[in-house]
Amino acid sequence: MLLVSDVHDSPEALRRLAGRGEPILILGDLLNFIDYRTGEGIVADILGRPFARRVGEARGSGGDVRGLWRDGIDAFGGDFRAAVFERAEAQYAAAFDALAGAEVYLTYGNVDIVPLLESAAGSIPVLDGDVVEIEGWRVGFVGGTGRTLFDLGPPNPLEGRLEALGPVDILCTHVAPDIPTLAVDVITGRRERSSGALLQYLETHQPAFHYFGDIHQPRARSWRIGPTRSENVGYFRATGVPTRHPPRGEHR
Repeated sequence: MLLVSDVHDSPEALRRLAGRGEPILILGDLLNFIDYRTGEGIVADILGRPFARRVGEARGSGGDVRGLWRDGIDAFGGDFRAAVFERAEAQYAAAFDALAGAEVYLTYGNVDIVPLLESAAGSIPVLDGDVVEIEGWRVGFVGGTGRTLFDLGPPNPLEGRLEALGPVDILCTHVAPDIPTLAVDVITGRRERSSGALLQYLETHQPAFHYFGDIHQPRARSWRIGPTRSENVGYFRATGVPTRHPPRGEHR
């Protein structure tokens, strides 16, 4: 099985992946809201790339990001949310067109708009607090980081969804466990969202493998938490390269 995260609008890379004929596990963030490296994305399409770059710079330097957003949306003068949704629907449609015919297992990330994702996914279920069997492994999925784009829907705490899984062989999440080496982005210098509840789950239930995403440039990609190997599957938009889960008998 092949694992990716932080796809951020990379339909051609997904199409190449789908052509490999293996199960594909996507750990969230299919939308490209802002690519902080280039300024590309939904925000640039609506408010312009210079504005998107300013947001990225303010986020990295600890500037007034909220004030910048407020001023940018006020200057736009239109229905910003509707404009975002229109472009999000187009990005999701391109992603699932690229994945047509592939065996796909999916959860959501913090920049996904879950109702739009679920609608676009069609027959592909958006897994969250669910356990499925893939190639003989019990695989659990928990999405998000505790907050998603536009915060649609009622609160859905990570703790309850994790505990509902029970023991699994492989745990797939979007968020990182609460370990600084895994949660700090070395480019921005920021400690991104991480989960103490997830760390507690890993210490208690000890799955053989844990895979996650969200942190684009971490200090370390993998960490041992007791017997569990916890691994960041990488920034797929930048690399186009999946992580392959080892077959039984080839555990790392």
